Amino acid sequence: MSPPLFWVDEVPRVGGEVVVAGNEGRHAVTVTRLGVGEQLLVGDGRGSVADCAVEAIRSKDTLVARAHGYTFIDRPRPTVTVIQALPKGERSELAVDLATEAGADRIVPWQSARCVARWTGKADKGIAKWKAAASAAAKQSRRPWIPDIGELATTTDVRAICAEVAADDGVVAVLHEDGAVPLRSLPLAGASQIALVVGPEGGLDDAEIADLTALGATSVVLGPQVLRTSAAAAVALGAIGVLTDRWER
Repeated sequence: MSPPLFWVDEVPRVGGEVVVAGNEGRHAVTVTRLGVGEQLLVGDGRGSVADCAVEAIRSKDTLVARAHGYTFIDRPRPTVTVIQALPKGERSELAVDLATEAGADRIVPWQSARCVARWTGKADKGIAKWKAAASAAAKQSRRPWIPDIGELATTTDVRAICAEVAADDGVVAVLHEDGAVPLRSLPLAGASQIALVVGPEGGLDDAEIADLTALGATSVVLGPQVLRTSAAAAVALGAIGVLTDRWER
C-alpha cells in the first residue's frame, strides 16, 4: 500500500525538512497515527510530491519529516474539464469526490435549467464545499493535482467553455441517456482537451442539448444503464483513462 499523502504549502527537495501541521498534521498524527520512521508523501496539489520519513512528533497536530525523494508530475493529457449541473443534497459533494478520484482536472458547477438545487445567494458556500471535497478526494487517491473548481456557471458561460474547447481541437461530450454515439467512438486520444457536460437529476432540456451540439458538442451515451448525475462524470473519466494515455504510469 502506498504511503498516505498530506498537503503542505511548500514541498521540500531531497534532504529538506517539512513540518506537517494544523488539520493535515492532526490527521497524520491522531487519525493515521504515523510514528517516527514511518513513510508519508507530502504534496502541494500542484504537481510536486516528496517521499518523506517522519523524524519527530511534536504534538497531536504537528510532525516533522525529511524528504528522501522528490517528483514533479505533469497533468495528464488530454486534460478533462467536467461541467457538472448542480446535484441536490449530499450528492453535490459526492459528484466532486468521484470525479476527482477518477481524474478530473477542472470541475465547473453549472446552474442548468432543470437543476433542483439552487445556489442563488450562496454560491461562495457551495464552491467552498466543492473545493474541500476535491482536496480530500485528491489526497485520498494520492493525486498530485487538486482539480480546479470553477465559479458557478450559467448556461451562457457553459456555451463559452464548450466553444473554446471545440475551437482548440478538443472534444466536447454531452453525457445523455438518449445519446446516439458511444463515448469510445469520439477522437479522444488525439484531442487537445476534453469537456464532459453532465446534466442534473431532471436531465438536460432539449434547448440546452441543441445549443451545445450546435457549438460542436456530441451527445454521447456511456452504456445501457441510466447513471445518477453524481456518478456519470466518474464513469466517463474511467473510460477516458483507458481510451487515452491519461492513466499510463
